[in-house]
Amino acid sequence: MEFADVVRRRRMVRRFDPDRPVPPAALEAVLYAAQRAPSAGFSQGWDFVVLVEDDDRARFWGATRDPGSGAPPDAWLAGVSAAPVLVLCLSDPDTYLDRYAEPDKGWDDRDPARWPVPYWDVDTGMAAMLMLLAAVDQGLGALFFGVPAPRHAAVREAHGIPGNRRLVGVVALGHELRRTEGSSRTRPRRAATQVVHRGHFSGESGAGPV
Repeated sequence: MEFADVVRRRRMVRRFDPDRPVPPAALEAVLYAAQRAPSAGFSQGWDFVVLVEDDDRARFWGATRDPGSGAPPDAWLAGVSAAPVLVLCLSDPDTYLDRYAEPDKGWDDRDPARWPVPYWDVDTGMAAMLMLLAAVDQGLGALFFGVPAPRHAAVREAHGIPGNRRLVGVVALGHELRRTEGSSRTRPRRAATQVVHRGHFSGESGAGPV
């Protein structure tokens, strides 16, 4: 598939067909793409926990829900939890702090304050984006979603995630069951004149000084 077609076709899928598994070769292609993402200092401070077994995915979804909630799954959860593959995307700040304390980077400490933007999360997000694009190229549907903050500890425990890893988000993979109306169908795409600023910030997007 041409790259322009991949970009054009990429969308967030929220309804997956539970009866159509992801071919192993397609999953490996998606994971390979993630490992080709750029990273500051070539730190590669990411890990991916891949859930393909029914029990593993059930454990994940159980950990994301409030134990005191007896409410049935809503439409979003019912559609996304049918995905046959979940990939938990983790970032590792320590890898970056260690890398930039090496001689070729010139920093003599591991102070996180040197990082006004947490590139460990940024780079892991780039890896997730490559997964989304690779999924399209493999004829799959995909969704990137976050885990509610109060449920991070439970997900960590459920899947043995070390305390020094950050759960940036999750990629769901599978075959789309049916198209749903998402925000992209109810909100217009911002025009290039609103988001592209040449030479200086034009303010046309409405985000003026405060």
